[in-house]
Amino acid sequence: MKHILPILVVTALAMPATAQAACYADYKAKQDAPLRLHYGVAEISDPCTPASARQQLQSRLAQAGWTLLNVVSVFDETGLAERKDSAGPHFLRY
Repeated sequence: MKHILPILVVTALAMPATAQAACYADYKAKQDAPLRLHYGVAEISDPCTPASARQQLQSRLAQAGWTLLNVVSVFDETGLAERKDSAGPHFLRY
């Protein structure tokens, strides 16, 4: 039994790290004068939460002159295909 623990530790350290699932958020944004609105999808780094997505998107969109209105949802790669057409040119742009 004494020898099992070191073997388990070595085995656990030798295993490759599990890959983190990609995180995405869909959002709505606007520009003023003239008023323009858009719906988009963006990749978000960890943590994969609406609050984190909001923080990341506010700065990214502001650099391009957009104001984030709201984060609709956060999701993994399984939700990308169904949102691609709706996001149009703003799919993974910001």
